[in-house]
Amino acid sequence: MRDPYEVLGVERSSTQDEIKSAFRRLAAQHHPDKNPGDQGAHVRFKELNAAYQILSDPQKRAAFDRFGPAAVGAAAGSGVQGVPFDMHDLNLDAIFGDLLGALGIRVGDRGTLQKEVRISFEEAAFGCTKQITYDRVEACSDCAGSGSAPGAATERCAACGGRGRVRMQQGMLPIAIERPCGRCRGTGRIVTDPCRTCRGAGLAAKQKTIEVTIPAGVENGATRLVERGGNVARPDRGPGDLELTIRVAPHEFFRRVGDDIVCAVPISFARAALGGDLEIPTLDGKGRLRIPPGTQPGSVLRIKGKGIPRRVVGGRGDQLVEVSVEVPTQLTASQKELISQLAKELGENVQPQQASFMDKLKGLFG
Repeated sequence: MRDPYEVLGVERSSTQDEIKSAFRRLAAQHHPDKNPGDQGAHVRFKELNAAYQILSDPQKRAAFDRFGPAAVGAAAGSGVQGVPFDMHDLNLDAIFGDLLGALGIRVGDRGTLQKEVRISFEEAAFGCTKQITYDRVEACSDCAGSGSAPGAATERCAACGGRGRVRMQQGMLPIAIERPCGRCRGTGRIVTDPCRTCRGAGLAAKQKTIEVTIPAGVENGATRLVERGGNVARPDRGPGDLELTIRVAPHEFFRRVGDDIVCAVPISFARAALGGDLEIPTLDGKGRLRIPPGTQPGSVLRIKGKGIPRRVVGGRGDQLVEVSVEVPTQLTASQKELISQLAKELGENVQPQQASFMDKLKGLFG
């Protein structure tokens, strides 16, 4: 027998993880299912299995390191005794990874697909229906997911007798565990003439269009799950789910705070002082806001029921209007004179905020 370290291409000081990793890589490369028609693959795979049986067992490995091939005897050469070999250690998705990887299917993938849905601020507020077109992996239509060329016959799997499942005993436990057959990937049939469209994978990428209802009041970053709308990770499994993440575009005027919306509205000094009606934007179109006389900069005025529809208790939130007072920057000589006269006329008695500030300032500096 060949040196098991040489067979697996590892050093004598290699750890168990390094040995296991090397075995999986080489076994996937030389597995008979991946090398149809190559009789030498069976021999190479058997040799890899025998080497791994020795090096994966600390006692057998120690005996081989000390006494050589004689220490392991017939168990090492037979390839069927010693450490039980589980086909699932190879990871079937890894064996066919070259085919599935081209479709975006990763090892261990359950078929879950994630997509973003972009909607406007108004669509998030009132809800909408969106058509979403995306690519997903489905069963190949040319071979109906069998992986076999149209019209080509398949052979019954000899490993599982066509059942698609095999019974295996794990270690020393007297319990047989039934698992999908590794040779036929759980189908019970062996492909002899692969489908030219999917190259025997049984899967192909297709474009799909679905209609999704976005509820009123949905928030940015919320997710919706479309069951069985994702990829088919393996031909013997159903499709995974499609997870949609909602992305709400920012609005020119509004921002959301809970179920309320907030907008900033600039007004003139005269409007702030005298009050009056002002035309403002709302989610329902143009609206009018009553500005009370003497409105101060930074004041927040509330319009009831003009916010986001509440999803639980019903009704709608409010619209909050932040008032900012614009100060003119380019004044004519006559305008400056008028403002100067107004300042003299107003005095400090009509400016309580300034008077309070000055009193505090005097107290601070004594």
